[in-house]
Amino acid sequence: MIKKHGSAHWSGSLKEGKGTVSTESGALDSQPYGFNTRFEDQPGTNPEELIGAAHASCFSMALSMILGEKSLEATAIDTRATVHMDKDDNGFSVKRVHLDVTATIPGADAAAFEEAAQTAKANCPISRLLTGAEITMEARLS
Repeated sequence: MIKKHGSAHWSGSLKEGKGTVSTESGALDSQPYGFNTRFEDQPGTNPEELIGAAHASCFSMALSMILGEKSLEATAIDTRATVHMDKDDNGFSVKRVHLDVTATIPGADAAAFEEAAQTAKANCPISRLLTGAEITMEARLS
């Protein structure tokens, strides 16, 4: 079993309060977040942005592994994950994530790439974590 952890500190009310988020590795160290960074486009991070970064990086690594199993190696995989948070009668929830992928893979044909990308989308650990969300994808070879 592999364990990784992140931590957060929060003080104050929802709208006026402030928090910081850190990761075990130190890649994030007391990075600010709050209502204004989540809903008002102020500088800082937010949980949805962090989920997007985690999903994009996990997918890219999974795609690289799957391509390797087909004796293919990407010279570039660029993935952007857009996390959609919606409000309904139960409050806010993440219901959809869209992956936008562009890859340069010498020797790959479109069918092999599409199959590998779909397999990575379905099976990367963060996709599996987000099973309650619809995950869509647009994938292109460059």
